[in-house]
Amino acid sequence: MRRESGRVVVVNGHSVYVEESGRGADWVVFEAGAGLGRTSWDAVLPLLADRARLVAYDRAGFGRSGRISGQLGIDDMATDLAALIEEVVPRSSSLVLVAHSMGGLVARRAADRLGPRLRGLLLIDPTPESAPVYDRFDQTARKVDRALAVTQALVRVRPLARLASGNVRRMFPADTYATMLAEDFVPAGTAQTRKELRAVVAAIPRFRAEPPGLPTCPTVLLAPTRPERGRGEQRTSMTVHQRQWVATLPDGLFEGVDSGHLIQAERPGIVAEAVGHLLDRTARTGEHGHTHDSPPPAGGSAG
Repeated sequence: MRRESGRVVVVNGHSVYVEESGRGADWVVFEAGAGLGRTSWDAVLPLLADRARLVAYDRAGFGRSGRISGQLGIDDMATDLAALIEEVVPRSSSLVLVAHSMGGLVARRAADRLGPRLRGLLLIDPTPESAPVYDRFDQTARKVDRALAVTQALVRVRPLARLASGNVRRMFPADTYATMLAEDFVPAGTAQTRKELRAVVAAIPRFRAEPPGLPTCPTVLLAPTRPERGRGEQRTSMTVHQRQWVATLPDGLFEGVDSGHLIQAERPGIVAEAVGHLLDRTARTGEHGHTHDSPPPAGGSAG
């Protein structure tokens, strides 16, 4: 099993479990996608240990964080993230925020709260609210929820939990997967994943009506170029909308990566390089501002 030690931090009345590692003057905070927690960053963190202080955590209700009885919305998660940063990251330090998938919605709302504290933002395959996949997402979510309800019952039996999480087992180191199996792929973890899916359904109409402010800090979006089987058309559409969103930013960079959705597991080096790119920008500007003379992160096609 993983040997990383963490601590519990209380934010907004929620007990969240936090692991801190690395060293340096700058700080990087990681926000996981739906159904995932701090362990989803295990392959990336060692690559950045000499560059910055690193913070990975489990959202309230997930992993080793305290259980919650109610339904948290995306705004609630963003408020927790901002409060966690206020509690853990010194105000004098430069901050880069990294978020995967649904975590991108959380991070963008949190960016509004963090203001100039945020010096860099890395989004890994987020779904912009303009994407057509959200047009009927409530219907999609109901189908996924029915499947997750079955999974929630199955994961009570450990061999079935391994079977249900086989795609994850193939992507993560053995000790990381063992921790995920013990903490995440359990009935409570699946129940929380279902709640997070409902949170996305509830959030999209507001994101479309009142989108978060555009990040003014340097922002990198990593998008996979390898679609899931049977979803090539959806992937193409998603990429178009991701590129369009990046084009609206004052300081944005799009990069395609030869990977599936879990880029941090399949191509951790590229994620680390993108974080390093943002840290270098922070070091060069020394304050919230923009430069345009730095090369894009390696490993993909910038556009």
